[in-house]
Order: sequence, then C-alpha cells, then structure tokens
Amino acid sequence: MANLATSYMGIPLKSPVILGASNLVEDQELIGKAVDAGIGAVVYKSLFEEQVQLESLQLDEELHEYDYRNAEMEKIFPEIEHAGAEEHVLKLQKFKEKVKVPVIASLNAIYNVTWVEYTRQLAEAGVDGLELNFYRVPVTGEANGSEIENHQLHVLKEVKKAVKIPVSVKLSPFYSNPLNFIEKIDKAGADGIVLFNRFFQPDIDINKEEFHFPWELTKEGEYKETLRYTGLLYGNVKAGIAANRGIKTGEDVVKMLLAGADAVQMVSAFYENTMDHLKKVLTDVEKWMDKKGYSKVEDFKGKFSQANTTDDFPYRRAQYVDILKNADEIFKKYPVR
Repeated sequence: MANLATSYMGIPLKSPVILGASNLVEDQELIGKAVDAGIGAVVYKSLFEEQVQLESLQLDEELHEYDYRNAEMEKIFPEIEHAGAEEHVLKLQKFKEKVKVPVIASLNAIYNVTWVEYTRQLAEAGVDGLELNFYRVPVTGEANGSEIENHQLHVLKEVKKAVKIPVSVKLSPFYSNPLNFIEKIDKAGADGIVLFNRFFQPDIDINKEEFHFPWELTKEGEYKETLRYTGLLYGNVKAGIAANRGIKTGEDVVKMLLAGADAVQMVSAFYENTMDHLKKVLTDVEKWMDKKGYSKVEDFKGKFSQANTTDDFPYRRAQYVDILKNADEIFKKYPVR
C-alpha cells in the first residue's frame, strides 16, 4: 500500500495535499471531513491588513458621527479602539486547538512594522508555520522592480528574526525573472515557496457601466505555469516547494510531485466538488503509486524536474518550435472549417 506521508518546510504531513487559505475553515464540520479524509495540513484564511485598517476607519467614523452635536456634550461615546488583528488571532488559536493536523497562518500586510507585529501575533496562536503573501500592484511607473523586490526581501528577513516557526512566501509569477527572485528569497531564509498566488482582477460590466469583481475559481489545466517553475526550482533551492493554482485531481497532484513539489495546495476543487473529493484525489494518487511500484512519495518526487531529466527541452522555449511545426493538429481537435 502506497504511503503518502511527506514533509513541507520540515513539517511532517500525512499526505501532500494542503487545504489552501480560504473561508472553508469557517465550516468546522467540513474541516473535520478534510482531516478524516487525509488532508496533510490546513492554511487558515488570510489576515488582510487592508481589511483591519478599513474596519478601524469605519469604527472611528461611526464613533465620531455625532461629536459636538449637543453644546452640552463633548462626546457621547467612550474611547473605543478597534481590536486590530486580535479577533482573527483568537479565532485562529481556537481553530488550531480543534484541528489535529498542522495549521499554517496566512498574512497579507502592508507596512514593515505590521508585517512583523502580525506575524508575532499569529505565531503566538500556536500555528505550525506562516505563509507571507507578497504582491505589489504597480499603478505608476515610478517604482522599479529592484525596489519592490528589495522591500519584500527586507520584510522576509525581519519576519524570520521575529519568529522561530517555519516561514513560507506565496508569490505571483509577475516578476521580471521569478527564478532570480526566488533564489534571493531562498538565500534570505525562506523555509517554503508557494507557486503561485492567484488574485482577483477587476472587470467592467458594460451594461451597468461600472466595475465589478467576479468570484472565479481556478480552471482545469491552470497549473502549467506552476509545473514549469516547480520543475526548474527542484534541486536548486533549499526551501520546500508547494504547488498551487488549478490543481484539481489526483493526476494533477502526481504531476506536481513528479516535477518536484513537496506538497500541493487545493481550494477551488473543494468548492466545486465538496470535501468528499479529497478521498478520490488521494485514492487516485495511491493507485498510481501502486501501479508504478512506488512505496513512498520520495521514490518519485522530482523525477521529471530539470535537475533529473536528460531532455533539456521541456522547460525551455524550444518546445514551442515543435508545437508550431505540428500546428495542423489543432484543426483535428477544433475543426473551424
């Protein structure tokens, strides 16, 4: 019988499938099913500093709405401050106490001081690891790539100084050279790299003539960019690699492990299929391993990475030449005439 046990960032996992950061953690019954089905770990929903700041601003506006309306009253409310991240941390702590698999906290912060402050609070909740979400939306051409990368490296180093638990970094692919930046992150002490984050993007409703932000799950096959960079990084970084985005099936999980991932993160597949889908995913991985004669994940992890393949073309642009040479094949699949 195949053994799915593995490890990520030095954290032992009973399977390579991690439930990625999402609101699914709000459903305790669902999380119980995930644990029973064999989930390796759970990433608790992200703490967003923007949300904390917005709630604090809204509270302040509400408290001061009636200031000085009565000449005989200076204030009608006592001094009240927003709790900041405390409510999130308290919920996280209670979640960690109930869940019998490793729990990783996720953080999206803005300022250097709050990155450190919030990571300390999250670590004190007793979590097994941290996941820092690095993303910068350029809205002008003023900040150059080096400035953005140096700031994120500085944040990582300060966080590593502040906590003793493993720290991973979840990245977007939108760097001029992701491999170069990931190598810098690795040297700066990151214990894990999550490839890749997926962010909601604005759209325009042409009927209402207004912006809207559609809730869209990842699509089948959206993992290919992740697979490429996983295969390129395996054996070249000390940090653990978690593959993310568009991973839906047991076959997808096997592909990521063959490319060199230590673990995968899944969310959309569970929204689409409920948590019962996890049993099928893990069973399909086990069946594949049994069929191939692999007893444990380490037997085949990274087998198809660039470091372990003699064929150098799959991870390079040269493959497109072969694709273009056989472009007529597309007409067989999609007859347009």
